[in-house]
Parts: sequence; structure tokens; C-alpha cells
Amino acid sequence: MTTALIPALHSTPLSAGTLDAYISQIHGIPVLTGEEERELALRLEHQNDLAAAQQLIMSNLRFVIKIARGYTGYGLPLSDLIQEGNIGLMKAVKRFSASHEVRLISYAVHWIKSEIHEFVLRNWRIVKVATTKPQRKLFFKLRSSKKRLGWFTRDEVNDVAKMLGVKPETVLEMESRLSGSDVTFDPPTNDSDDEHHFTPAAYLTDNSLDPAHLLEHDDHRSQELSLMSDSLQTLDARSQDIITRRWLNEDKATLHELADVYQISAERIRQIEKNALNKMRVAFEA
Repeated sequence: MTTALIPALHSTPLSAGTLDAYISQIHGIPVLTGEEERELALRLEHQNDLAAAQQLIMSNLRFVIKIARGYTGYGLPLSDLIQEGNIGLMKAVKRFSASHEVRLISYAVHWIKSEIHEFVLRNWRIVKVATTKPQRKLFFKLRSSKKRLGWFTRDEVNDVAKMLGVKPETVLEMESRLSGSDVTFDPPTNDSDDEHHFTPAAYLTDNSLDPAHLLEHDDHRSQELSLMSDSLQTLDARSQDIITRRWLNEDKATLHELADVYQISAERIRQIEKNALNKMRVAFEA
């Protein structure tokens, strides 16, 4: 299995326009059901069917995009984060087995995040020492002016500020940046559990917003809306209008307002509404 299974994203950098097109294309790929996913996993496991592997990968690329978005705060391009996450997804598919009895994305999250974590470690420093031209100039001059270890005294800060022609507050800010150090992304294996909770890996993303659960919820909601629309079509025109205006419109009509429209009693409107809801419930549950 190679990165050729991922369309173009891994091999060439993406501009904002092509990235938007890629994301739009990925969200147009249908999500597999659990049974479809299991059948493809069996084909890959027992027959080494690369077409099945490709289908498993393509149907889960939207999850990689969701996970990658959780790491955009590091100033790294989203396209690069997605590329690395795609590699993790492919590694997960290669190791996935139908015997795991879990959805692929639940299994793949570890591999996707692992690849993105490695990319962040290689390309990002927690303390960006100098981000503007004046700061870069002060950075180099301050390093040559600092003649001892430790923090400057107030007098030394004022002397350096005067010598470099900047405010004392600017010197203090740069000194703080110079004295900062990177934090280990993942703790060493001999670290205690308590220490692990304070490392970036423990709080970079919100685990409560699991991509698999979010997409499953969205799909379930979409299916419910589709069923409701179909059941609404089983009603006559008057019942459809009453249900729509009583339950689906933002400004919901009252029984008396509808009674005036149809020139019948409010009680009759209530009966029509009740009968329509019962009919929709039967169609919904069929």
C-alpha cells in the first residue's frame, strides 16, 4: 500500500484554492456503513485487495481533515497537517482487521494523531523568539549584550535599553523569550501519570469532540430529516400545511390562527394535527 492511494495531496503542496477543492471533493465521498467497512476489511485482509484498501481510505479522509483542524493553532499549513494525517490513516488501514470489532476511524485516530504529532515536533517551536524585524534585531544585539547567566537587574535592563534605543519593557519581553525553553510534547516513558497530564499531548485537542461520534451524529440527524420529509409527503395538502406551520416553521402558528385560515374550529385543527402526527409516526417507524 503506497501514498499513491491518496489523490495528489501528499505529493504536491496545496494552495488555498486547491485545498478548498480537495476538502469539497472529500466531503462528497459517501461514508461507509459498519457492514460495508467490515466487508472491505475482510477483502483487504484475506485477498490483499488494494481497491478495498483505497475505498476504506477515501471514505475516511474527512475524519483526517477534522482531526488536522485541531492542530492549526501552531501556525503550520492545514494542507501539510492533512498530508501527515493521511499517512497515519494509510498506516492504520494497513494494520486494521475486521476482528477488531470497532469502526476503522476509532482504530485510526491514534495513527493519524501520531503522524501529525511527529510533524508538529519537527516543524514548530513553542516559543517563537522573534517574529518582527525589530524583535529579530533586538534578539541578536541582546544576546551579545548579555554578559552573564541569569536575569538582568533593573539597572542592567535600563542600560541595555538605552544602548539599543528601545523601551525597557521591550528588553524584558525579549529576555523572557530568550530564557524560555521548549516543552516536551510527549513525556518520556518513565514519567509519572501526573506529569503526563501537563504535557501538550494531553490537552492539544478536545477528546470529547471525537470525529467518529460527530460524523455519526450528523449522519443520524440527516437520516432522521430525510425520514421526516418522506413521512410528511404521505399527508394530504391541508395536513402538510398544518404540520409545517405548527411544528417546522420558525414562527409557529397557533391553533386559532390556523382555524381562521381554514374557517374551522381550533378543536378541529387540533384533531387534524393529531391524526397527521400519528400517520407520520407510523410511516417514520416503518
